[in-house]
Amino acid sequence: MSAIEEALRANEAYAAQFAWGDLPAPPARKLVVLACMDARLIISQILGLKPGEAHILRNAGGIVTDDVLRSVLISHHLLGTQEMMIIEHTDCGMLTFTDDDLLGRLRQKMGTAVVAPARFFAFRELEANVREQIEKVRSHPWIPAQFVVRGFIYDVRTGRLREVSA
Repeated sequence: MSAIEEALRANEAYAAQFAWGDLPAPPARKLVVLACMDARLIISQILGLKPGEAHILRNAGGIVTDDVLRSVLISHHLLGTQEMMIIEHTDCGMLTFTDDDLLGRLRQKMGTAVVAPARFFAFRELEANVREQIEKVRSHPWIPAQFVVRGFIYDVRTGRLREVSA
């Protein structure tokens, strides 16, 4: 059975006992979280979140892209979030390559056409990257000064979060 078929089967079991249909759209904790897409990070468990308590945004590396900023602006200005956590992690795959490496592999495998995305935001230093992501949010002209943005590194071996000073 394919992974998608397994997921659809699991959804049937989930839907049979679904009890969250009356949750309001604004997150109860007024929290938005940006995290890496790494499957080892189960954000709801790491942060003790229940359904309806936070907006969870994920992408490769936990990078503040234009689309993440779009979502944060909607989350804050329309749905009332007041705080943001940016969570990156040890042993991240984004530390293992450069954008040029990946572009070279893609050109070799797929041909020479350059298509979006032409930038993958690979990085070499975890703490510096967390600081850079915090600054991208804080410096946006539509993010008010009172919107709290804090960054963390999750240790995949211990399960602990460590705050990165901005």
